[in-house]
Amino acid sequence: MKLACQENLLPGTTLEQKWDFAQKAGFEAIEIQAGSAEEFRARIPKLLEAKRWGVVMSSICLAGGPFIGEFEESKRRQALERMKLLLAMAPEIGAHGVVTPAAWGIFSLRLPPHTPPRSTEDDRAVLLAGLSQLGTYAAGMGSTVFLEPLNRYEDHMINTLEQACGYCEEVGLDSLKVIADLYHMNIEEANISLSLRIAKKHVAHIHLADSNRLEPGAGHINFKTAFRALNCIGFAGYMAVECRLSTDASAVLPALVDYLRPMMPVQEERNQRKPVL
Repeated sequence: MKLACQENLLPGTTLEQKWDFAQKAGFEAIEIQAGSAEEFRARIPKLLEAKRWGVVMSSICLAGGPFIGEFEESKRRQALERMKLLLAMAPEIGAHGVVTPAAWGIFSLRLPPHTPPRSTEDDRAVLLAGLSQLGTYAAGMGSTVFLEPLNRYEDHMINTLEQACGYCEEVGLDSLKVIADLYHMNIEEANISLSLRIAKKHVAHIHLADSNRLEPGAGHINFKTAFRALNCIGFAGYMAVECRLSTDASAVLPALVDYLRPMMPVQEERNQRKPVL
């Protein structure tokens, strides 16, 4: 298991400055955020330069729409094209994959008007078509799509690891995996550790935030048991901090690493080893 931090949380005006801080704080990578396709294209030269400079980038995460599950076909086409751009660039900058939910904020069954403009069957057909296309494209690029379940108030289509894994099974490509976000899991999963164990085959990336969306340790999620479950299923990927911060980043982020490291099974095992004399 390795710790990463989303770039927007890190102090500094350049990726190189952010990476310098991240390393000193104890992180092993930076998760890049991607706005519009145009914004990301404009960043490509600096991202490539940062890679040459030695910045380790674990993954790319969408920072806004459009998403593959949009109700409007034109927006879905835009979402697919942006995802293809990101999937093509991810290996170029050393990132392992691209994080996307089905959609964010376009509808919630828990809020008025409660009835979505598209049926459950049509939701599924739209997502399967998009994920199949992206999974095939990602495989050709040597990249991975990380499908993220969101809580019921932020997305009405995929809320649990089981649902996300179902799409992975149906698409049937190793280039489509699941990202488990402990903040969303705290809302939707009856048992975080058990859900991680059941999703063993497909979980390939993690987002870390506490129950109140602040940094781990500021809420009530039991990260130690979650990390034990991840260790049990053989997870060795990146866990990226994606949250709000309770106070200044220069104080919170190093303290956050100090809080998480002792709970991480590999670190515990390392600490238990006796020195060689």
